[in-house]
Amino acid sequence: MEWRCGDRVFELDDRVLVMGILNVTPDSFSDGGRFLDPASAIAHARSMVEEGADLIDVGAESTRPGSAPVPVDEQWRRLGPILQTLAHQTPAILSIDTASAEVAARALEAGAHVVNDVTALSDPTMAPLIAQSGAGIVLMHMQGTPADMQRDPRYEDAPREIAEWLAARLEHARRSGVSEDQVALDPGIGFGKAVEHNLQLLARLDELRAPRRPLVVGLSRKGFLGRLLDLPADQRLEGGLAASAIAVFQGASILRTHDVASTRRAAIVAAALRDARPERARQRSRSTKIG
Repeated sequence: MEWRCGDRVFELDDRVLVMGILNVTPDSFSDGGRFLDPASAIAHARSMVEEGADLIDVGAESTRPGSAPVPVDEQWRRLGPILQTLAHQTPAILSIDTASAEVAARALEAGAHVVNDVTALSDPTMAPLIAQSGAGIVLMHMQGTPADMQRDPRYEDAPREIAEWLAARLEHARRSGVSEDQVALDPGIGFGKAVEHNLQLLARLDELRAPRRPLVVGLSRKGFLGRLLDLPADQRLEGGLAASAIAVFQGASILRTHDVASTRRAAIVAAALRDARPERARQRSRSTKIG
């Protein structure tokens, strides 16, 4: 399984990537305001690369529950100096967390390789941009919008419905000219889901792998962990690591996190356990013989 991101290609059958979160926002739920200053943001990105981040996901628009959209020019005012510096000073692949094709186009021009779109190509000009640029794209599921997604999320069978929705968005991307190997899928933990929906998704994450595309899972400091543990965002590390390890065991290929070093260590152990299962060993043996 490959994920093509511009001129970079990840081989993901036997590897878990870590995507470090860099929010340059005043209102993100966990670290809002900490990295608004470009120098601080750049230093934090470098630190995450040193800790083992494969990608740095930079966002200038909070998508926490209840958040409001941020105008394109304001997003770029926050993002521009950071992306332009990091593109020349870090080996990590840069991802831009935006639903705006205009912001994405500027970011790709500045050196980003991936667009992390929480609205899964809702901007009608996003798919043509991705198709033309060859950039990687993350398509995420969200019920509703950030402003209203947590008011009353409902599903009959959350994993099945979300798997079908992601498959439909993947097909939409294909029909729009995006190559399948450019696409990664994200079930959107915490985006329009109650606690039980998030738990069901983690328990049945392997059901979302049917399209054979890499799964991105973001669990870091999420609200459902806070409700399970009765802890604020800055005390949810252990819960997030436990959930991330389970996600990898269930087939996640990319972990999006605020805590790079500890998440990377947890992912290494979880991937080793996953690959020790008999069915995985047989798959690896067949792949070796074919190769």
